[in-house]
Amino acid sequence: MTGGANVVRGEASLRVAGETLVLRPSFAALVAAEGELGPLFAVVERAAEGRLALAEMIGLFWHCLRDRPEELTREALGDAVVAGGIAAATPALKGLLGQILAGR
Repeated sequence: MTGGANVVRGEASLRVAGETLVLRPSFAALVAAEGELGPLFAVVERAAEGRLALAEMIGLFWHCLRDRPEELTREALGDAVVAGGIAAATPALKGLLGQILAGR
């Protein structure tokens, strides 16, 4: 990864397994996430209602990863998020959901 999250670009930081990853909700990333998870407004609604599944959160993170480490698998990302505690990943999730709703 090169550099930290740029909040002006709507990026968020996610610390997993001792490494800081950057999540960038680009158009391409959000289209890919929507293709897997369904409409993004529905994802936001489920999150607001406390019904967002762990697999959905990891899916959104996976698609939004900027400079994904070559050795990182989706399963390893999920394991690392769970090991670090879902509460620790909440600020990154909140940032992505905010960008989905508000844009830049």
